[in-house]
Amino acid sequence: MPFFPKLRWLCTLVVFLAVPVLRANADATLLLEEPYGHFGAFTATGHAAVYLSRVCAESPTVLRRCAEGETGVVISRYNKIAGYDWLAIPLLPYLYAVDESDDIPLFANPKIVAFLRNEYRKKYLETIAPDLANGEPPEGNWTQLVGAAYDRTMYGFTIETTPEQDDRFIQAYNERPNRSHFNLILHNCADFARGVINFYYPKTLHRNLIADVGITTPKEISKLLVKYSARHPELESSSFVIPQVPGSMGRSTPVHGVVESVLKSKKYLLPVAVLHPVVTAFLAAAYVSDGRFDPARHAMISQSGINLEPPLAASERREYESELRLAETRREAKNWAHLETAGEPRLDQYGRPALRLRVNGEPVDVGISRENIALAPPDVASELMAARLRMELQRSGGPKASATQVMDDWKLLQRLTSADGQVD
Repeated sequence: MPFFPKLRWLCTLVVFLAVPVLRANADATLLLEEPYGHFGAFTATGHAAVYLSRVCAESPTVLRRCAEGETGVVISRYNKIAGYDWLAIPLLPYLYAVDESDDIPLFANPKIVAFLRNEYRKKYLETIAPDLANGEPPEGNWTQLVGAAYDRTMYGFTIETTPEQDDRFIQAYNERPNRSHFNLILHNCADFARGVINFYYPKTLHRNLIADVGITTPKEISKLLVKYSARHPELESSSFVIPQVPGSMGRSTPVHGVVESVLKSKKYLLPVAVLHPVVTAFLAAAYVSDGRFDPARHAMISQSGINLEPPLAASERREYESELRLAETRREAKNWAHLETAGEPRLDQYGRPALRLRVNGEPVDVGISRENIALAPPDVASELMAARLRMELQRSGGPKASATQVMDDWKLLQRLTSADGQVD
């Protein structure tokens, strides 16, 4: 295995300095989620949710205090899901549609994501999203409840709360009517998240009448929470990134406010600039004066929703890229994109995600989580890990992995290629 002398001190340091995510330092986290897909191309404002580390769910619509070992829920407003205004989902399922961090796929595609979401729905969400009459999974927005990290990168902004605040929140939200009144302009997901944070810290978050023309946006309330935390250092706070899971899912795009979306999109900006140059100048001034905010600035990386760790540095990324290219010249590369696209998702005998592939005409089961990948044929598993590393080392976009995560993935790739007899 290649040795990176510059990384040894960092890896040792991270072992001692890795910060437990959300549980110890801050108990309410505003999640700013990037836009994706066709709707994301139309509006780049993204999604907002709130993670509460001491609040758990008796059901998706009934809250309670967490028991020992539980990690809290993500609560958000949704549109057209069984008529409810808000729903609460445990943290790991919300992010990855699995119950255990070891079961998170190392590489995902649309079929894997749909399969894992449906498996979770059948176990826990039948009352909200029941099977169709023919036994098939239902269509609709229920898919937004689980596996969010397959679709997009998320940014978290935490702030300390007290157990007493949590108890009042649980009582109030359990007693309120939970019927949908979603409205994209006045009652959207960011309005709901604003209300949750303001329940804990009244009048902290509000609409921006200039930069967002009065519409509550996820980016604006995230900026306001960061400013509030800076003014109140006695409240422990932090920020972090949850990277989008590597895979062939479409990548999410940067999140914007309303005015920022117009200024950074040619399809909106050019017509406005031609027809209303004065309006364009006003929008630009509004953005410069009150709309700029980089959610990734100084953020740590949250891996698997468990720990906060430093992101991979540019110099380290270049070293890994060089070693990965060298390693790929030493082995007979298979077309992982072709293999995984043709594969059928399934669960192995222990309930962990796997793919049934056809290699040289023969069916082969390949574990795709960290827990079961070593049981796959080493040459195929090596291609999966190489594909994952290539995405983690990409230059474009925001932070994609922590230094320790990439190091762990590299070590796993080396073990797999050594087992295949292709590397000494």
